[in-house]
Amino acid sequence: MEEYEERMKQALVVLGEVSEDTTTPRNIRRAAKDSVNALQTTEYTPAVRAANAISNLDEILQDPNMPPYTRVKLWNIMSLLEAIRD
Repeated sequence: MEEYEERMKQALVVLGEVSEDTTTPRNIRRAAKDSVNALQTTEYTPAVRAANAISNLDEILQDPNMPPYTRVKLWNIMSLLEAIRD
C-alpha cells in the first residue's frame, strides 16, 4: 500500500508539471488536471483511482497536437499507475 501511495505521489508531481506547462495545448492540460483530481479523490480504492486517471490520459494520448516530450511524460505516468492493484 505504501508503494502505491509513492507511485501516486510521483504521478501527481509530473501531472502537475504537465498541467502548468504553457507550451502544452489547453485540452491536454485539462486532461492532466482531471487525472490529478481522479488520483486525489478518496472515495475509491487506489487501483480504481489509478484506472480512472489512466482512462483520462489514454483518451488524450491520441491528440496529434501533443508535444512529444509531453507524450513521453504521460506514458511514464501510465506505466507507474498500471502497477497499482487492489
